[in-house]
This record gives sequence, C-alpha cells and structure tokens, in this order.
Amino acid sequence: MKTLFIAPTRNAVGLSSTALGLTRALERQGLKVAFLKPIAQTHESATDDSVHFARVLAHLKTPDPIPLSRAEDQLSHGAEEELMENVIALSRAATDGFGADVLIAEGLALTERNVYAGALNASLARNLEASTVLVSSLAGVTAGTLADELEIAAQNYRRSDGTGLSGYVLNFAPRELDFGGLMAELRARSPLLASGELPLLGVVAQSPALAAPRTLDVARYLEAEVLNEGEAQLRRVTSTVVTARTVPRMAHLFVPGALVVTPGDREDVIMAASLAHLSGVPLAGLMYTSDSGPEDSIEKLCRASLTSSLPVMRVKTNSFNTASRLSRMDARVPHDDTQRMDHTLDFIADRLDLAALKTRIRTPDVVGERRLPPSAFRYELIQRARAANRRIVLPEGDEPRTIRAAIRCVEKGIARPLLLAVPDKVRQVADGLALILPPGLEIIDPDTIRSRYIAPMVELRKSKGLTAPQAEAQLEDAVVLGTMMLALGEVDGLVSGAVHTTANTVRPAMQLIKTAPGAALISSVFFMLMPEQVLVYGDAAINPNPNAEELADIAIQSADSALAFGITPRIAMLSYSTGESGSGEDVEKVRVATRLVQERRPDLMVDGPMQYDAASVLSVGRQKAPDSPVAGRATVFIFPDLNTGNTTYKAVQRAAGVVAVGPMLQGLRKPVNDLSRGALVDDIVYTIALTAIQAAQVEAASAE
Repeated sequence: MKTLFIAPTRNAVGLSSTALGLTRALERQGLKVAFLKPIAQTHESATDDSVHFARVLAHLKTPDPIPLSRAEDQLSHGAEEELMENVIALSRAATDGFGADVLIAEGLALTERNVYAGALNASLARNLEASTVLVSSLAGVTAGTLADELEIAAQNYRRSDGTGLSGYVLNFAPRELDFGGLMAELRARSPLLASGELPLLGVVAQSPALAAPRTLDVARYLEAEVLNEGEAQLRRVTSTVVTARTVPRMAHLFVPGALVVTPGDREDVIMAASLAHLSGVPLAGLMYTSDSGPEDSIEKLCRASLTSSLPVMRVKTNSFNTASRLSRMDARVPHDDTQRMDHTLDFIADRLDLAALKTRIRTPDVVGERRLPPSAFRYELIQRARAANRRIVLPEGDEPRTIRAAIRCVEKGIARPLLLAVPDKVRQVADGLALILPPGLEIIDPDTIRSRYIAPMVELRKSKGLTAPQAEAQLEDAVVLGTMMLALGEVDGLVSGAVHTTANTVRPAMQLIKTAPGAALISSVFFMLMPEQVLVYGDAAINPNPNAEELADIAIQSADSALAFGITPRIAMLSYSTGESGSGEDVEKVRVATRLVQERRPDLMVDGPMQYDAASVLSVGRQKAPDSPVAGRATVFIFPDLNTGNTTYKAVQRAAGVVAVGPMLQGLRKPVNDLSRGALVDDIVYTIALTAIQAAQVEAASAE
C-alpha cells in the first residue's frame, strides 16, 4: 500500500478539498483509497471537516483524528515520539481490513497560530512512510515566488535517498492564466520542477459558484432573524447588493444569487426585489438591516413575494457593518452542505492528471522493500509484544527507572514484568517517585526463592565442578538468580544492565542459558532509531575482535534479527576502505567475511569492505560503489571490531540525538538483553518489548 501525504506550502491553499478531491480522483481510477487526518485542524469539539466529508461523501471508515490540544500538549512536553506512535495506530485503524491500495493522509493547514505545523507535517510524512503531494495556490503570488516556495517546501519532505515526493497541485488559478508562460518560468526558476522530480498533478481554477454559501449559511453567520425561510437551504449567495443608490441605478445587480442588503425603510428597494422575484429572478434573499422592516402597507403590497420561496431575514447591524461582516465570512463548507462539497470534489478530481502519480503508486521506490521509520518500528514492537504476552524478569527490581518501565509495561499490556527485589524497598522507591504500583505488577523477594535454585544450578554447571556453597554464593547476585529462572523456563526472558555492566548480564547467560542450536557465538545488535528509518548496528557490545568467520556469523545473525523486526536487510561490512581501494590485514578480514556471508546465505544482500559514508549516503555510494545493491541504502551495518562499533553507536546516538534500542543479544537459546547504564525509561520499555518478541520467536522456532 502506498501512503500519500497531502501538505500545504503556505496558508489558505485549499488543503482539505484537494486531499478529498485526490481521494475521489484515485477512486475513479479503480483504486481502493483510505483517508486519514492524523491531527485535528482546530480545537473545536466537532468532527474535523475533512473527516466528516470523507465519511459522508466517500463512505470511508475514517478514524477520529488526535485532538489538537492533546497533540500540542505532547509536543510541548517533548513527547513527539509518543504522538507519532499514536498516529501510526490511527493509520492502521484507517486501513486494517480494508485492503486499500492508497492511504491519503492530510496534514495540518498552516496558519498564523500553529507555527509548529510545517515541521510537524514533515515529521508526519516521514513516520507514515509517505510520499508527499504539495498543495499551493496561485492567488496573489508571482511565478518566481511560487517556484521558491515549492523548492523550499520540497526540501522538507525529500528523503535522503532522493525519494519522498509525488507531485504538486496548484489551486485558485485565475481564469486568464497563461499556463504555458507560468510553467516556463517555474522550470526556469526551479531545478526541482525542471527535472521532473516533482511533477505537476493539476491546476484548479477559481470557481465563484463553488465558493457560494447557501442563504441559510449567511443567516447563521450573521445570526439573522429569519422572517421567511423560503428556499434558504437551496439558494446560494454569489453576490451582495448593498443599497446606496436609487433603484434604476442598481436594478442591473438584481441577478440570480444576489443577496439584497437594505434598511427596512427603503421601500423602493424592497418593492424592486419583490418584482424581480415575481419576474422569475432567483435572488439569494432579502436582508433587512438595523433591526428594521418595511411599513405594513408596503409589506402587505409585497406579501406575495415576502412569504414565498424568497428568503427574508433581518439583522441588528447597519448596512455597512453587515456588508463588512459578509466580506469576512469563513469559506469553510458547513457539514450539512454536502452538495457544495460534492461538487467541489468533482471539480477538483476532473482537473487532476494522475498519470505520473499512478506510476509511482504502482511502482514502489524499491520493490518488496520497506523503509521502516522509528514510530512504525516502536508501534509494531509494542503491538507484537502485547500479542506475545511474555513474563520478563527484571533483576534490578528496585532501580527507579526499571520500576517506572515495569509500571508502564503493565499499564500498556506490553509484557508481564517480574521485579526481583524486596517488595518494601520497591514500594519505598515508588512512593518517593509518586508512582502507583499496579495490581498486575509482580514483585518477588530474592531471599524467599533463592534456595530452590541451588541444586538446579549445580546440575547445570556440574561439568565445571560447581559446588552447592558456590552456587548459593553466586545466586546472591539477582542477575544470576533471574538467569536461573529463565534457564528453568519459569520466565520467558531477562532484561538487565541499568546498574550492571554488560559482563554482569552476559556472563551468567553464557554459562547457564548457552548458545542456541546452530549458533557459533553470541553477538549483539542495536536498533538505531534514525530520523527516517531504523538501522541495525552489530556487534557493538560483545565481541572485541572477531575473526572473519565470527564476523560472518555476526552479519548473518544481525540480518536475521533485522528481518524478524520488519527491516529489509542490506548488509554493509564496514571498513576504512570501499571495494578494492584498500589493502591490509584488517581490510582483508572484512573481505573474507563478506565472501563467507555470500556463500552461506546467498539470499542476503551483502557488500564489503565498505566505508560508512558509502554505505549510508546514496550520492557517495553511487560514486564509490555504483554497482552495489547495498551502497547508499544499507540497513544493517557490521563493524569490524568492538572498538569501532561501540564508539560509532555512541557517537551517532549522542551527536544525532537518536534512540538506540539494545543491545539485543543474538545466538542464545533464550532471550537475555543488556541495557546501557545511561538507559532512559523508554529504552527499558522497548528492550522489554524486544525481549518478549524474541521469546515468542524462540518458542515458534522450537515448535517447528
């Protein structure tokens, strides 16, 4: 399924009508289209305009958007990641069970109030894995300014690999538009438009008829007293006649759709409007100003008109103020005016040329491949962990961040965490943090269960000569105790490392859990939540200086881990040189490891040796390795040694401000995962989720 994000380049470009018009145009092409407004446009409690019309006119099961107040609150508190996860959940709700070919997602319109909307729209497009359609307006703008506007806006939505743009639509084109001259000037001013990377999808002209509100809408807006409703729900206001001149000098203005605004004492105007009505001119209505009305004798004379289909209203304001208010009337289409919106969508759909867009919809950027953005990764991680429903032991049970993470996991149903700690100590820490321990949070005092693991541990380590007193001493360490619980199948996984070193976490696992069948070694990966997509780094935590055989094993394990979590593996075997440009023992190790991966797993895309920039930057990759299926598009980065891997992951994490989930250990019979001692609560939550999913995968593999 392709997602198209509809984004404005500035204020008042006709965003909602374009998004819905594009939906209709694609449906005419035989495509199944779903619609999403991720975040409500205003703080109003009523249903968002575009959501309402998507439901009423397109009959789509469009979910309610996230309230704007909630989105603003999350943004102001630095919780954009949580906001994006909620958006991903909405996108799933819009498409699940529908079999959509395309999801149309409408961004926020740009206003003076929401200065954050431009950056938020770019983030929404990125996290929805969407290609963007820009919407601009020809009203009051020169071709040069428009070219600059489109060029600048496109930079916000273009991805690093050059994808991310599907086209642009120009609204409110004047009737006298010189289309050829406009396009020539746009291409001359904009390399982007000249290259065809951002194709024109349509030019939509101004249409006074489509902008015309019903007489009823005008009455509501002015809070008018309706003296005679007539056909107020059917007639539309296309012009306003404010009576300042004599009737003979303005009679030509009494045309279909004219709203006649007059004080009640202008009997000549009232009679003229009545005569026009009786002559068959469908005026939009007659509006008395200054809370006035005609004399009884005039009203009686004109009764045939004033009590018929001609709408008659009265307002308290004078004619000038009434006309001024009318000029400022909101152009939004009321929810009950489905006819006007229906005609608007047809008008727009008729003027869109979707040939270029259909090609991009039918042909994904990379066939069978998905760029998994961070929010989608986190969302899917949580959903899969919930489905797994695993019991995960946390040996650092009284550590504050761990307690917070465990509470969140219980509240969100991510896993069934078990805190190994003295219950009173956990409650004391929770009270100090003003936290409430949920009923479903399991806490076990290590002192009450330690003795029952002595004999099983002696049995597991009998080949090493472990004695009961030695086992009892080692079980004083909660990590060892938790690992024994895992070894005996009492829990499904273990997460530790918030206050323990990697060695403290991994050593008991290697001794008691041991490697999985077919695994030559234990390694690790970090899931790096980069702005555009999730990348996999391995090994940055376990193996100090792997040889070529071990490096190949690490690469294969890491690729399988990427695949298990929805990331298409393109493996870059990293070195300080690319291809045949370098020589030496270190480069040769990587070259041999690459060849081993190709021999053992011909189904995997792998290349090396390769420098980091050649692996990650498309332009550099094309220059240094033009024929490589990996260069510039790598998703799995295999470092030649621990020194390089650990340094790089920490540098990227801190300098780029990205979340690093892990390290996730690979090659164990049962999942044990380490934490960085600087881990945040969210890091712990996601690592628990990873562990729960690994546990389900281990169980599924053993059942095959």
